[in-house]
This record gives sequence, structure tokens and C-alpha cells, in this order.
Amino acid sequence: MADIPGDWGRSVVTIGSYDGVHRGHQLIIGRAVARARELGVPAVVVTFDPHPKEVTRPGSHPPLLAPHPRRAELLAGLGVDAVLVLPFTKEFSKLAPAEFVVKVLVEKLHARTVVEGPNFRFGHRAAGTVATLRELGETYGFEVQVVDLFERGDAGDEPFSSSLARRLIAEGDVAAAHEVLGRPHRVEGPVVHGAGRGRELGVHTANLDVVPHSAVPADGVYAGWLVVEGERMPAAISVGTNPQFDGTERTVEAHVLDRTDLDLYDRWVGIDFLARLRDQRVFDSVDGLLEAIEDDRRRARELTAGG
Repeated sequence: MADIPGDWGRSVVTIGSYDGVHRGHQLIIGRAVARARELGVPAVVVTFDPHPKEVTRPGSHPPLLAPHPRRAELLAGLGVDAVLVLPFTKEFSKLAPAEFVVKVLVEKLHARTVVEGPNFRFGHRAAGTVATLRELGETYGFEVQVVDLFERGDAGDEPFSSSLARRLIAEGDVAAAHEVLGRPHRVEGPVVHGAGRGRELGVHTANLDVVPHSAVPADGVYAGWLVVEGERMPAAISVGTNPQFDGTERTVEAHVLDRTDLDLYDRWVGIDFLARLRDQRVFDSVDGLLEAIEDDRRRARELTAGG
């Protein structure tokens, strides 16, 4: 924790992985930012790298909804003044709840208010709860505000959560994931050279070297956008092993609609998933594949029009 600045004034703090910055997270962040503006102090998000599960249970790293740079971008867009990424180590994981509060919230960030969701847990073996945090706040002079998460209108009592978004994405239901996240799910990475089959078929694609641990949708064809340096271009997107050509390596590639002038190799891009068009399948002939691709392009063009 030596990397935490020592010159903070008072602040409003919220702590969590905030992977995906979904609509539940947005409620918590919104409350923290509003309270910070009332008090005239910075709104600070404390998060961790690597994901705590990777340290406490190696090999269990959950699929990422947003890498840290994207997460920081999303948080800044909500009005957060600073994002503090703490290295999560075995030593750090062994801090008792009271030690964590003293070392991070009290001594370093001088928290005036801490805002969390109702299921917030912290400290060694996740022993600390919201009740624990409130007790410590009374001792060390900070208030605790708890924000209930919205429930999804079509899912009964299931609240917005990162695990829900991951499940929907893994199932290929990117439209439902959009509802949870409040925006299309994005995967990112540099564009790399692929097998060149798209070029041979007259369908140029951008092959992504996806950021490790990313939550990649189920195999299939999708409508969405390719995003590069702020420019958002409609695209038909393929996820899978290219079974038509007996492929074995799973890839994510985007065909930008109605553009033939792009040179994207080695550029960092994002792919935003809007809707699932169909499953991956093997066609009886290359002509059958080309007909399906043309239909994919038509439907992707319609779905992304005006978006």
C-alpha cells in the first residue's frame, strides 16, 4: 500500500472490483459522486489488480467485463475524480477488516463517507460486512451509505450483477447483457493477422488478440460495432473456430460494413456486441457460406442503423 498517495484530504470512497461498471455499480457510483459534490471533496473508487479470486483461489479468475483502462474510462464518465488500483497480494488478502479500514480508508484516504452495495464484503476471508463497516465508521469518524441495486424488470428478483452479465454473455445473449450493463458489451485488443480466409472470400475482417481473461460471447455471428480511436463503425462479428474450414483456434473478428479503406493491423480496437444473429455452422458449400454472410451483413446493417 506504499503506492497510495499520502496527501489526500477528506474524500468519499467506494470499494469493489467494479468489473463492467454495470447498472447496479452505476447506482453506487452515482450516490458516491453526489455525496462528494455535496461535501466538496473528491469521489474515489478503490479497486484491485489482479482480481481477488485469482489470489485467493488461483486459476479461478472470472471472465473480465472490462479491463482496468476501460473500467477507469467508464468510471470517469460517471464523475469519479480518482481510481485507485491496489495490488491484491496474499499479504493484502490477510488483512483483517479493521486493519483494512485503518490502513486504506482512514490513514490514506481520510474517508468522510463510504458508499457500498448491500452485499459488500471485505477483509480476510471476506469477514467484514456492511454492519462491520458501519461499526468501524462510528469508531473512526466516517459515515456509511448503502445503495440497493435495481432489479431487472424481466428477471423477477435478480439484481444487476457482474456474475449475471458474465452468464448472459457466455450464453450469447448480448442483448440481455446490454440491459444489465447499460451499454453493449465490449471486448478489446490489438488487430493481428489471421488465416486470411476472409480476404480470400472478399470479406475483410479485423482479427482481435483479445485481452486475457476477457468475457467473450458464445460462438456465433453478431451485429455490433468496431471502435477505433473514438470512431464507431457498424460491423458483423464472428466468434468461434471457423468450422467451415475445420478451424481449431477460437477467434473474434469483425467485418466493418461498407468500408474497404481501413488498415487496422496493430491498432487497438474495441468490438461492441449489439445482437446475436445466428449460430456458427458448416454450410454445404462456399456459395452457401457467402449467401449467409451477405444476409449477416444485411441484418447487421439494419440493426446498427442510427446507432
